[in-house]
Amino acid sequence: MTEFCTPRLVLRHWREEDRDPWAELGADPEVMQHFPKTLTREESDAFVDWAGAALEERGWGLWAVEERETGRFLGFTGLNEPGFEAHFTPAVEIGWRLRRDAWGSGFATEAARGVLTVAFDDLELPELVSFTAVPNERSQAVMRRIGMTRDPAEDFDHPALEQDSPLLRHVLYRLRRP
Repeated sequence: MTEFCTPRLVLRHWREEDRDPWAELGADPEVMQHFPKTLTREESDAFVDWAGAALEERGWGLWAVEERETGRFLGFTGLNEPGFEAHFTPAVEIGWRLRRDAWGSGFATEAARGVLTVAFDDLELPELVSFTAVPNERSQAVMRRIGMTRDPAEDFDHPALEQDSPLLRHVLYRLRRP
């Protein structure tokens, strides 16, 4: 599945013209405030290459998100297998990252709901997880809006982060297929 639509969005394969706006998004300190650092241009390009290859290989992954009306690139939403070991892995994660001027428009929630349909109806996945650093209230709000629930006993320290990182502690949300 390389492309699907929601009422206002197109979730699609990554294109060459996505590289510049993705690099701008990854270099924005406000967008990246809940990540260890902003991304260099090289890191942004590597992400586009990796995400595109994963979509090609599996048919699902992190789709580029575009506004249907304008064609404006907004970021990504999709599915990924966490690349670290934790009490909840192996698992499939639902995640998103949108440019700052797209925040507050309901785009993340709308895109995530579209991905839920693919995950549960097309891929027949039994469960999805989502996680973020404790201070990331915006993403946690999206998780709740799409029906995910959190058990605080499952919160964890992210193994890829330093022990003194203010982002170390992460919340874990889950959603089982209806």
